[in-house]
Amino acid sequence: MEGIKLNALMLRSADYGENDKILTLLTAGEGKISAGIKGVKKAGAKLKFAAQPFCFAEYILARRGERYTVTQASEIESFYDIRTDINKFYAACSVCECADSLTYGDGEDSALFTPAVRALTNICNGDECSALIQFLLSALSVSGYTVGLDGCAECGAPLLNEELMRFDMNAGAFTCRDCGAGPGASGSTYSVLRMCAGKSYNPAFVTPDGKKRALRLLREYLAHKTDYRFQSLSEYIRLI
Repeated sequence: MEGIKLNALMLRSADYGENDKILTLLTAGEGKISAGIKGVKKAGAKLKFAAQPFCFAEYILARRGERYTVTQASEIESFYDIRTDINKFYAACSVCECADSLTYGDGEDSALFTPAVRALTNICNGDECSALIQFLLSALSVSGYTVGLDGCAECGAPLLNEELMRFDMNAGAFTCRDCGAGPGASGSTYSVLRMCAGKSYNPAFVTPDGKKRALRLLREYLAHKTDYRFQSLSEYIRLI
């Protein structure tokens, strides 16, 4: 049985049998993989931490064919503070949910590993809402669904001072209200997204409601592209 060592982020787990679990791990080298872990539902299990949400650890896996089993793990970061704040908790769940939905079990999935770990660090230490928006924009870009934030996608007009515009779900880009199709979008949504993308923005339009609107738009765009229901993200939006 071949053994490998990987840095990985635990995205989700599922019960398997009486005391075991199946983990979905986003790894730095192998992309997203599933791995069994034995006995972790028992009280006092040595590897219980390795099956906890958001666990970032060095996992040692036994490999037989395409099947993996966790044999050892050494915790790198637990992001404990996330578990003490319900808003941070659901923001972190949203990161894992999005990373899971946008990865398909191949080596290219590794591109989301570093942004996901960085997002959890930023959620733990600061403004979880901005950190989540930054991650969603990065994850969409890595996955080939970049959100267009450089003016109207149809006529090229700048949109920084526009209060009303549209967002084309197929193109993933903003347009003037009269240029394009798609649902209406606000100037606050546009400015918040540009701020989180590291672009110039209109500070007058950056509001808590604008962040909530930006998250709603990203949720709808993600669902449009993936046909996935983002339950954790919906719950986070409800909370803020």
